[in-house]
Amino acid sequence: MTQSYGRAHLSSGVSISPMKPSTQDITRISYNGLLYQRGASEVYAHVGYGTNWEQSSDYRMTRTAHGFEVSVPILGHTDSLQVCFRDSANNWDNNHGTNYTFPVKKVDAKYSLDYEPEVSMRRR
Repeated sequence: MTQSYGRAHLSSGVSISPMKPSTQDITRISYNGLLYQRGASEVYAHVGYGTNWEQSSDYRMTRTAHGFEVSVPILGHTDSLQVCFRDSANNWDNNHGTNYTFPVKKVDAKYSLDYEPEVSMRRR
């Protein structure tokens, strides 16, 4: 079983940024795990929210010099981000069946910029 350090599964080649995501953040997922090490030319992040994988989606990751990366939104109602990976040949890296789980800090909507009232810049 892979040891999780903070918000990263470092020994499996999975990390996220920011390390402590909050609801309504955009989070970058970086992957240089098993599929990358075995030469996968394409990798997809299968992402869901909460323990029930709500609103799950596949995101095609971009290949970089250090692995694969993708940015995904953190939904406002979740307490965790669930991730596993697959390549174009349908090989999966799901952390030995336990998936990669990252806790998400909930942000009060009244402090979110998305919910701030419009500010007028008119001169008086």
